Amino acid sequence: MANNMTLNPLLLLLLLSFTTLNLMLLPTHAVWLTIPSKGTKCMSEDIQAHVVVLADYYVVADDVKGHPLKTISAKVTSPYGNTLHHNENVTHGQFAFTTTETGNYVACFWLDDKHQEGAGETTLSLEWKTGISAKDWDSVARKEKIEGVELELRKLEGAVEAIRDNLIYLKNREAEMREVSETTNARVAWLSILSLAICIFVSVFQVLHLKRFFRKKKLI
Repeated sequence: MANNMTLNPLLLLLLLSFTTLNLMLLPTHAVWLTIPSKGTKCMSEDIQAHVVVLADYYVVADDVKGHPLKTISAKVTSPYGNTLHHNENVTHGQFAFTTTETGNYVACFWLDDKHQEGAGETTLSLEWKTGISAKDWDSVARKEKIEGVELELRKLEGAVEAIRDNLIYLKNREAEMREVSETTNARVAWLSILSLAICIFVSVFQVLHLKRFFRKKKLI
């Protein structure tokens, strides 16, 4: 009975770990974005540095037959405003890059100028993959001649590395936030002390000034 009580938490931990890894390795599904006739539709994601990003997008055909697909423009920018992808007058496209900065990466889509007048909304399908999801496992399997369980273990190894990198990133971010918080608290404390010293100085000055004034008027 005691052995069963000891093994249960371990089994639960292993089950939770494998469930997390399987969720990370699930196939990525496309997201449908509705692009307005006037304006821009954007999608953003907070990504760490040195992460592979792969995306594929295309305009979804309308229900009305006999009408050509509307063309769009696409632009992807880094957290510091650098253009990573720019495409105009297309119905489909793709982009791939490895992040060099940690922050918010933004992908924006809009209708071309010739569709602005009298055009309705347009649906765009966007498949955005990052990190372990963006890796071409078929190429890895062919190159290293692995399959079956060995391939699945390689995927799990990649997922574990991704989790480890994410934990390290979160730990570093927590340390940075703690340092900023401690610095801010120290500055607030010094500001409070300075404010208190100024208040004491002004109060003493007022008392001395009033005392001298009353003596001058011979009131005391």
